[in-house]
Amino acid sequence: MPRLHASAGFGALLALLLIIGFGAWRYDGFISEYNILTVLRYNSMFALVGLGMCFVIMTGGIDLSVGSVAALSSVVAAYLSPYGLIPGLLGGLAAGLAAGTINGFIISKMKILPFIATLATMLAASGVALLISNQQSVPASYDTNFMALGQGDFALYAPEWVNGEDAGFLGAVIRIFLGFPIPAWIAVFAYLLGSLILNRTAFGRHVLAVGGGEEASRLMGLPTDRTIFLVYVMSGFLAGMAGVILAAQFGAGQPIEGVGWELFAIASVVVGGTLLTGGKGSVGATLVGTLLLGILFTVLNFENGMGWISLSAYWQSVLRGAFLFVVVILQSRLTRSAATA
Repeated sequence: MPRLHASAGFGALLALLLIIGFGAWRYDGFISEYNILTVLRYNSMFALVGLGMCFVIMTGGIDLSVGSVAALSSVVAAYLSPYGLIPGLLGGLAAGLAAGTINGFIISKMKILPFIATLATMLAASGVALLISNQQSVPASYDTNFMALGQGDFALYAPEWVNGEDAGFLGAVIRIFLGFPIPAWIAVFAYLLGSLILNRTAFGRHVLAVGGGEEASRLMGLPTDRTIFLVYVMSGFLAGMAGVILAAQFGAGQPIEGVGWELFAIASVVVGGTLLTGGKGSVGATLVGTLLLGILFTVLNFENGMGWISLSAYWQSVLRGAFLFVVVILQSRLTRSAATA
């Protein structure tokens, strides 16, 4: 089984390294400090949503509501941002937790199919976000410390010599480390905690067992309903966190920004080698999948910026989908090779 997990994540990691190498070769500034930090800051939201989706899919479920929940959370956080960071953060998280709790209850207790339940929550969350925002962006307050959550870093604490002309490679590394965006730090912490939960706790083993066979897990005496309930609560919480970061990063709650986030999250999980049927998955490989899709988007934007070709948003979607298809095929071949070895 360890070889199977390694092979499942190898395809995404190889594709990630290849696309980074291609970008570094083709575009000036692709691996610059500014571009690296920008990519990490922006994709931290998708990483958080992808992490929650990873746990849901490992149980054999699906959560279509994460994008709408993130949008709703961003609106709530923006409304509360004039009162400071803590009220804005707690308000956005509460919105995400409420949606996750509703999903978990309907799916685990009422036995409604996850696709139907989360589709209903997606529509409801989207409607609530549009209603309370009056169908427009809600400005977040710049007069409090709320914006630091999305736009801040620790660069102010850098020693003076780090910014000097003779700082060299070490100085650049320290600048990147201290300039590491706060949203990226949040995502790193979430993934470390998620990996610990999956690989070192009974709950993680229950998640994989439920995905491998819900009825069999129930007959074995495992807390199947509680496990399913908690993964949807976790997904809602992480979507809420992503929504708070969205409001703090762009300076406004965005009631329609989350459209398509659920597809990006599912794609990140699948590219990382997690089976849509459940029972097998990797937190680290999901992060690789998120970075792969995010950097692919960056490459397409760089290509447009060079002016040699013109790729509309529609053609970019086509190319990203085709690239995803190739990676998934590679994943499938590697997984089969490992399983038969």
